[in-house]
Amino acid sequence: MQLVKGVMANFRLASIQLQVSTVKTENLNRACGFVRTAAAQGAKLVVLPECFNCPYGTKYFPEYAEKIPGESTQKLSEIAKECDVYLIGGSIPEEDAGKLYNTCTVFGPDGTMLAKHRKIHLFDIDIPGKIRFQESETLSPGDKFSTFDTPYCKIGLGICYDIRFAELAQIYTQKGCQLLVYPGAFNLITGPAHWELLQRGRAVDNQVYVTTASPARDERASYVAWGHSTVVNPWGEVIVKAGTEETIIYADIDLKKVAEVRQQIPIHSQKRSDLYAIEAKTV
Repeated sequence: MQLVKGVMANFRLASIQLQVSTVKTENLNRACGFVRTAAAQGAKLVVLPECFNCPYGTKYFPEYAEKIPGESTQKLSEIAKECDVYLIGGSIPEEDAGKLYNTCTVFGPDGTMLAKHRKIHLFDIDIPGKIRFQESETLSPGDKFSTFDTPYCKIGLGICYDIRFAELAQIYTQKGCQLLVYPGAFNLITGPAHWELLQRGRAVDNQVYVTTASPARDERASYVAWGHSTVVNPWGEVIVKAGTEETIIYADIDLKKVAEVRQQIPIHSQKRSDLYAIEAKTV
């Protein structure tokens, strides 16, 4: 893989692990404050967590839902422009044509919205005696892939449960993405079991960087987030990971690492058609 001429191979990424309250304006103002801090530390790409403007939960989605553009996305646009950063706005509950979505918006340094990703795979789980959660009780799924270009690389978007679906990451990699970003709010059951494992798996499978942003942990909340926002490199190494508290983590991304790993272990040069041919012979 060759780096595209004129593309910058290095940039600083910041993932904000925000303490989310029940007051939307407070959440928005705190998020903007952290974006300013990240930009002052040299971050060029800033990521907010899933449901950064309201508590995570099916009972909250209808109450806090807003249209796009709306109050929250207007704030994101303004702060991205003020700080001259690419801003991945975690996610918010979106209302559109009578339906609710879990939606991530992305804004460029000029304040323009570059992408809108609606969570494709809804979080419907039932682990007896531990946790039951059904996003589909209130939310509708998205039906589009979401990528956007920066001077650094193309970036692919997923939200939380989307990370469990390897095919989505593979499609983004085939489309040329070198960084996959998943705002997410895993819980105290699935978090310790799968949060880091899935991130490292997606990174190794596709030889890309993977970044997550979680809300900070609030033990008093009805849904307690796992925290531990993370950045993983194309070798599958965790290069930075938060604890459970409100914080910002930073990673200096070197896209030459993507090219080096793919040269060392050239899985992307293998033809997928060869696998399909083998499968056809087997059935």
